[in-house]
Amino acid sequence: MDFLQAIVLGIVQGLTEFLPVSSSGHLRIVPAFLGWEDPGTAFTAVVQIGTMLAVLLYFRKDLWSIATGWLGGLRDKSRRRTLEYRMGWYIVLGSIPIAVLGLLFKDQIEVEARNLYLIGSTLIVLGILLLVADKLGKHEREVEDITIRDGIIIGFAQALALIPGVSRSGATMTAGMALGFDRAAAARYSFLLSVPAVVMSGLFELRKIGDGSLPVGGTIVGTIAAFIVGYASIAWMLKWLTSHTVAVFTGYRVILGVAVLVLVSAGLIS
Repeated sequence: MDFLQAIVLGIVQGLTEFLPVSSSGHLRIVPAFLGWEDPGTAFTAVVQIGTMLAVLLYFRKDLWSIATGWLGGLRDKSRRRTLEYRMGWYIVLGSIPIAVLGLLFKDQIEVEARNLYLIGSTLIVLGILLLVADKLGKHEREVEDITIRDGIIIGFAQALALIPGVSRSGATMTAGMALGFDRAAAARYSFLLSVPAVVMSGLFELRKIGDGSLPVGGTIVGTIAAFIVGYASIAWMLKWLTSHTVAVFTGYRVILGVAVLVLVSAGLIS
Protein backbone atom coordinates (compact mmCIF):
# COMPACT_ATOMS: atom_id res chain seq x y z
CA MET A 1 0.00 0.00 0.00
CA ASP A 2 1.48 3.37 -1.03
CA PHE A 3 0.77 6.75 0.54
CA LEU A 4 -1.83 7.75 -2.06
CA GLN A 5 -3.83 4.61 -1.38
CA ALA A 6 -3.54 5.14 2.37
CA ILE A 7 -4.79 8.74 2.09
CA VAL A 8 -7.71 7.75 -0.14
CA LEU A 9 -8.71 4.92 2.19
CA GLY A 10 -8.33 7.19 5.23
CA ILE A 11 -10.68 9.72 3.62
CA VAL A 12 -13.12 6.92 2.78
CA GLN A 13 -13.01 5.76 6.41
CA GLY A 14 -13.63 9.26 7.72
CA LEU A 15 -16.53 9.86 5.34
CA THR A 16 -18.30 6.56 5.91
CA GLU A 17 -17.70 5.71 9.59
CA PHE A 18 -20.46 7.99 10.85
CA LEU A 19 -22.79 7.66 7.89
CA PRO A 20 -24.98 4.52 7.89
CA VAL A 21 -23.30 3.10 4.79
CA SER A 22 -20.59 0.80 6.26
CA SER A 23 -17.02 2.03 6.47
CA SER A 24 -15.60 -1.50 6.57
CA GLY A 25 -17.62 -2.38 3.48
CA HIS A 26 -16.29 0.66 1.64
CA LEU A 27 -12.72 -0.16 2.64
CA ARG A 28 -13.24 -3.47 0.85
CA ILE A 29 -15.25 -2.14 -2.12
CA VAL A 30 -13.21 0.94 -3.03
CA PRO A 31 -9.91 -0.96 -3.46
CA ALA A 32 -11.77 -3.59 -5.52
CA PHE A 33 -13.19 -0.88 -7.81
CA LEU A 34 -9.75 0.74 -8.20
CA GLY A 35 -7.89 -2.52 -8.71
CA TRP A 36 -5.96 -2.29 -5.44
CA GLU A 37 -5.30 -5.10 -3.01
CA ASP A 38 -7.67 -5.60 -0.10
CA PRO A 39 -6.15 -3.57 2.80
CA GLY A 40 -7.42 -6.24 5.23
CA THR A 41 -9.15 -6.13 8.57
CA ALA A 42 -6.03 -5.01 10.46
CA PHE A 43 -5.70 -1.77 8.45
CA THR A 44 -9.45 -1.24 8.72
CA ALA A 45 -9.38 -1.62 12.51
CA VAL A 46 -6.34 0.61 13.06
CA VAL A 47 -7.45 3.43 10.75
CA GLN A 48 -10.72 3.52 12.71
CA ILE A 49 -8.70 4.90 15.61
CA GLY A 50 -8.55 8.13 13.60
CA THR A 51 -12.32 8.40 13.53
CA MET A 52 -12.50 7.42 17.19
CA LEU A 53 -10.19 10.32 18.04
CA ALA A 54 -12.67 12.50 16.15
CA VAL A 55 -15.48 11.15 18.36
CA LEU A 56 -13.44 11.72 21.52
CA LEU A 57 -12.76 15.32 20.50
CA TYR A 58 -16.28 16.11 19.28
CA PHE A 59 -18.05 14.54 22.27
CA ARG A 60 -15.33 15.30 24.83
CA LYS A 61 -17.72 17.04 27.24
CA ASP A 62 -20.34 14.26 27.03
CA LEU A 63 -17.75 11.52 27.43
CA TRP A 64 -16.07 13.26 30.36
CA SER A 65 -19.41 13.69 32.10
CA ILE A 66 -20.32 10.04 31.52
CA ALA A 67 -16.91 8.79 32.69
CA THR A 68 -16.85 10.90 35.85
CA GLY A 69 -20.52 10.20 36.58
CA TRP A 70 -20.06 6.46 36.18
CA LEU A 71 -16.89 6.30 38.27
CA GLY A 72 -18.47 8.55 40.88
CA GLY A 73 -21.53 6.31 41.06
CA LEU A 74 -19.36 3.26 41.63
CA ARG A 75 -18.02 4.93 44.79
CA ASP A 76 -21.10 6.83 45.93
CA LYS A 77 -24.57 5.22 45.89
CA SER A 78 -26.28 8.62 45.98
CA ARG A 79 -24.98 9.37 42.46
CA ARG A 80 -26.36 6.23 40.86
CA ARG A 81 -29.61 7.79 39.69
CA THR A 82 -27.90 10.26 37.39
CA LEU A 83 -28.12 9.91 33.61
CA GLU A 84 -24.32 9.90 33.36
CA TYR A 85 -23.99 6.91 35.67
CA ARG A 86 -26.65 4.97 33.78
CA MET A 87 -25.15 5.90 30.41
CA GLY A 88 -21.79 4.63 31.57
CA TRP A 89 -23.27 1.23 32.32
CA TYR A 90 -25.31 1.16 29.10
CA ILE A 91 -22.19 1.80 27.04
CA VAL A 92 -20.23 -0.85 28.94
CA LEU A 93 -23.00 -3.46 28.61
CA GLY A 94 -23.67 -2.49 24.99
CA SER A 95 -20.01 -3.06 24.11
CA ILE A 96 -19.90 -6.63 25.42
CA PRO A 97 -21.69 -8.36 22.50
CA ILE A 98 -19.36 -7.01 19.81
CA ALA A 99 -16.28 -7.76 21.95
CA VAL A 100 -17.30 -11.36 22.66
CA LEU A 101 -18.54 -12.17 19.15
CA GLY A 102 -15.53 -10.42 17.61
CA LEU A 103 -13.17 -12.74 19.48
CA LEU A 104 -15.26 -15.87 18.87
CA PHE A 105 -15.54 -15.32 15.13
CA LYS A 106 -12.22 -13.56 14.54
CA ASP A 107 -11.06 -15.89 11.74
CA GLN A 108 -14.36 -15.79 9.87
CA ILE A 109 -14.48 -11.98 10.10
CA GLU A 110 -10.96 -11.59 8.75
CA VAL A 111 -11.48 -13.92 5.77
CA GLU A 112 -14.96 -15.18 4.93
CA ALA A 113 -16.92 -12.05 5.87
CA ARG A 114 -14.94 -9.95 3.36
CA ASN A 115 -16.66 -11.73 0.47
CA LEU A 116 -18.03 -9.13 -1.94
CA TYR A 117 -21.24 -11.08 -2.51
CA LEU A 118 -21.94 -10.90 1.21
CA ILE A 119 -21.04 -7.21 1.40
CA GLY A 120 -23.27 -6.32 -1.54
CA SER A 121 -26.18 -8.25 -0.05
CA THR A 122 -25.84 -6.75 3.43
CA LEU A 123 -25.65 -3.25 1.98
CA ILE A 124 -29.05 -3.79 0.37
CA VAL A 125 -30.81 -5.65 3.18
CA LEU A 126 -29.64 -3.44 6.04
CA GLY A 127 -30.28 -0.33 3.96
CA ILE A 128 -33.92 -1.34 3.56
CA LEU A 129 -34.23 -2.14 7.27
CA LEU A 130 -32.79 1.31 8.07
CA LEU A 131 -35.51 2.97 6.00
CA VAL A 132 -38.26 0.79 7.51
CA ALA A 133 -37.14 1.72 11.04
CA ASP A 134 -37.10 5.39 10.05
CA LYS A 135 -40.59 5.24 8.52
CA LEU A 136 -42.22 3.20 11.29
CA GLY A 137 -40.34 4.60 14.28
CA LYS A 138 -42.15 7.09 16.52
CA HIS A 139 -39.13 9.46 16.81
CA GLU A 140 -40.33 10.62 20.23
CA ARG A 141 -37.54 9.59 22.58
CA GLU A 142 -34.32 11.45 23.40
CA VAL A 143 -30.98 10.13 24.66
CA GLU A 144 -32.12 10.93 28.22
CA ASP A 145 -34.92 8.35 27.87
CA ILE A 146 -32.62 5.38 27.28
CA THR A 147 -33.05 2.30 29.49
CA ILE A 148 -30.94 -0.78 30.14
CA ARG A 149 -33.17 -2.73 27.73
CA ASP A 150 -32.43 -0.19 24.98
CA GLY A 151 -28.72 -0.31 25.72
CA ILE A 152 -28.57 -4.10 25.42
CA ILE A 153 -30.65 -4.24 22.22
CA ILE A 154 -28.59 -1.53 20.54
CA GLY A 155 -25.43 -3.28 21.75
CA PHE A 156 -26.43 -6.50 19.98
CA ALA A 157 -27.30 -4.47 16.87
CA GLN A 158 -23.78 -3.02 16.98
CA ALA A 159 -22.34 -6.55 16.95
CA LEU A 160 -23.90 -7.10 13.51
CA ALA A 161 -21.36 -4.61 12.16
CA LEU A 162 -18.67 -7.29 12.48
CA ILE A 163 -19.96 -8.23 9.02
CA PRO A 164 -18.66 -5.70 6.46
CA GLY A 165 -21.53 -4.02 4.65
CA VAL A 166 -23.82 -3.93 7.67
CA SER A 167 -22.56 -0.58 9.07
CA ARG A 168 -22.07 -0.12 12.78
CA SER A 169 -23.77 3.28 12.81
CA GLY A 170 -26.46 1.99 10.46
CA ALA A 171 -27.29 -1.03 12.62
CA THR A 172 -27.34 0.93 15.87
CA MET A 173 -29.37 3.77 14.36
CA THR A 174 -31.83 1.24 12.94
CA ALA A 175 -32.26 -0.32 16.38
CA GLY A 176 -32.50 3.08 18.04
CA MET A 177 -35.21 4.37 15.70
CA ALA A 178 -37.10 1.07 15.98
CA LEU A 179 -37.12 1.64 19.75
CA GLY A 180 -38.70 5.07 19.25
CA PHE A 181 -35.68 7.40 19.44
CA ASP A 182 -35.54 10.36 17.10
CA ARG A 183 -32.90 10.30 14.37
CA ALA A 184 -30.40 12.68 15.99
CA ALA A 185 -30.69 10.93 19.38
CA ALA A 186 -30.19 7.51 17.78
CA ALA A 187 -27.11 8.80 15.95
CA ARG A 188 -25.69 10.52 19.04
CA TYR A 189 -25.95 7.40 21.17
CA SER A 190 -24.55 5.34 18.28
CA PHE A 191 -21.44 7.52 18.17
CA LEU A 192 -20.94 7.37 21.95
CA LEU A 193 -21.41 3.59 22.00
CA SER A 194 -18.81 3.14 19.26
CA VAL A 195 -15.89 4.37 21.38
CA PRO A 196 -15.05 1.25 23.46
CA ALA A 197 -15.56 -1.24 20.62
CA VAL A 198 -13.51 0.57 18.00
CA VAL A 199 -10.73 1.57 20.40
CA MET A 200 -10.38 -2.04 21.60
CA SER A 201 -10.39 -3.34 18.03
CA GLY A 202 -7.83 -0.80 16.85
CA LEU A 203 -5.49 -1.33 19.79
CA PHE A 204 -5.72 -5.11 19.32
CA GLU A 205 -4.60 -4.80 15.71
CA LEU A 206 -1.82 -2.27 16.46
CA ARG A 207 0.46 -5.20 17.25
CA LYS A 208 0.68 -5.90 13.51
CA ILE A 209 2.31 -2.57 12.67
CA GLY A 210 5.86 -3.19 11.61
CA ASP A 211 5.51 -6.95 11.13
CA GLY A 212 4.90 -6.59 7.41
CA SER A 213 1.12 -6.96 7.47
CA LEU A 214 0.59 -3.26 8.19
CA PRO A 215 2.73 -0.51 6.60
CA VAL A 216 3.78 1.94 9.30
CA GLY A 217 3.83 5.14 7.24
CA GLY A 218 0.70 4.38 5.25
CA THR A 219 -1.27 3.41 8.34
CA ILE A 220 -0.32 6.62 10.14
CA VAL A 221 -1.22 8.80 7.14
CA GLY A 222 -4.52 6.98 6.65
CA THR A 223 -5.39 7.36 10.34
CA ILE A 224 -4.71 11.12 10.27
CA ALA A 225 -6.86 11.54 7.15
CA ALA A 226 -9.65 9.54 8.81
CA PHE A 227 -9.49 11.79 11.90
CA ILE A 228 -9.77 15.06 9.96
CA VAL A 229 -12.56 13.93 7.63
CA GLY A 230 -14.33 12.01 10.41
CA TYR A 231 -14.65 15.08 12.63
CA ALA A 232 -16.33 17.02 9.84
CA SER A 233 -18.53 14.01 9.07
CA ILE A 234 -19.88 13.84 12.64
CA ALA A 235 -20.89 17.49 12.63
CA TRP A 236 -22.55 17.18 9.23
CA MET A 237 -24.42 13.98 10.08
CA LEU A 238 -25.92 15.29 13.32
CA LYS A 239 -27.06 18.48 11.59
CA TRP A 240 -28.48 16.58 8.61
CA LEU A 241 -30.60 14.27 10.75
CA THR A 242 -32.38 17.14 12.49
CA SER A 243 -34.31 17.92 9.30
CA HIS A 244 -33.89 14.96 6.91
CA THR A 245 -34.79 11.27 6.77
CA VAL A 246 -32.29 8.47 6.07
CA ALA A 247 -33.84 7.74 2.66
CA VAL A 248 -30.80 9.07 0.77
CA PHE A 249 -28.54 6.59 2.59
CA THR A 250 -30.87 3.69 1.83
CA GLY A 251 -30.93 4.67 -1.84
CA TYR A 252 -27.14 4.87 -1.92
CA ARG A 253 -26.74 1.51 -0.17
CA VAL A 254 -29.12 -0.27 -2.52
CA ILE A 255 -27.52 1.19 -5.66
CA LEU A 256 -24.00 0.39 -4.43
CA GLY A 257 -25.01 -3.10 -3.28
CA VAL A 258 -26.60 -3.92 -6.64
CA ALA A 259 -23.53 -2.56 -8.47
CA VAL A 260 -21.21 -4.72 -6.37
CA LEU A 261 -23.27 -7.88 -6.99
CA VAL A 262 -23.48 -7.23 -10.72
CA LEU A 263 -19.76 -6.46 -11.11
CA VAL A 264 -18.72 -9.48 -9.05
CA SER A 265 -21.06 -11.76 -11.01
CA ALA A 266 -19.62 -10.41 -14.27
CA GLY A 267 -16.08 -11.05 -13.03
CA LEU A 268 -15.15 -7.37 -13.32
CA ILE A 269 -14.10 -7.05 -9.67
CA SER A 270 -12.94 -9.63 -7.15
